[in-house]
Amino acid sequence: EAFSFSKKEKMPHYVLGGGSNILFTGDFEGVLIKNEIKGIQEIKSSEKHITLEVGGGENWHDLVIFCIEQGWQGLENLSLIPGTVGAAPIQNIGAFGVEICDVLEYVKVYLPSKNRFHVFTKSECQFGYRDSIFKNALKNQCFVSSVGIRLNKIPNFNLSYAPLNTLKKDSQLSTKKISNLVIATRQSRLPDPNELGNAGSFFKNPLVSQKTAIDLKKEYPNLKYFSTPSDAVKIPAAWLIEQCGWKGKAFKKEGVAVYHKHALILVNLGDAQGKSIYEFSNQIIESVKEKFGIVLQREVNII
Repeated sequence: EAFSFSKKEKMPHYVLGGGSNILFTGDFEGVLIKNEIKGIQEIKSSEKHITLEVGGGENWHDLVIFCIEQGWQGLENLSLIPGTVGAAPIQNIGAFGVEICDVLEYVKVYLPSKNRFHVFTKSECQFGYRDSIFKNALKNQCFVSSVGIRLNKIPNFNLSYAPLNTLKKDSQLSTKKISNLVIATRQSRLPDPNELGNAGSFFKNPLVSQKTAIDLKKEYPNLKYFSTPSDAVKIPAAWLIEQCGWKGKAFKKEGVAVYHKHALILVNLGDAQGKSIYEFSNQIIESVKEKFGIVLQREVNII
């Protein structure tokens, strides 16, 4: 009905999950559709795995905690990521060495243009680093009603990310312990949006050629970069921003700042308008481009 109304009135529509990865630069003159589809259903179970279908309107972190309580492993590294389950595959959310594409089986969507549902397999989703078909060819053309995820009953922990290395010697390791450490690490680095307005990581970590990374390493010996499944390497955007002198920098008149604990986080000091935050991000992008020749891409969706 909501999509039909939008079409009938010739008004644009936009689907909201939790709204945690969006920056409004002005009023949206159209139909905002909030995903509130709930439900966690067991689809398939074996000795080693369980497959769940989860409603797109479920809170992501609540799902992670639920799965941990059931003894199912696979989502613990993704603890405390804000937003909804439906938004997770669009962004291909990831943290601490894990992405949702590592556990995802399928994505069920409603296609407003065709007035029908369609199921995308994992390969059809065209997942990449913070990327998917839903952010490109099918941008704003799908409503994610549910996702299918496969979790482990026999744990296969991922401790590849540096902050989790301390757990490698734990003989009593559990999903709960990993989740607790992930939560503590995130809380120590990231501001609580209920206390200080922010949209999490504002920029993606850029992917560059190995030659570019090696050349930069020669000039900046303290640079760390990471390999990816492709030939490209990933450079921390926070490091680039910090090298340009932005970490902790505040413009009190405009009400915007770079968080003093993490250069990837842009914060609203109280009265900033979305347009001011967007223009602030432009300054950072230009600064990094001028110093390193690398163009940062926003992870946040701009409306």
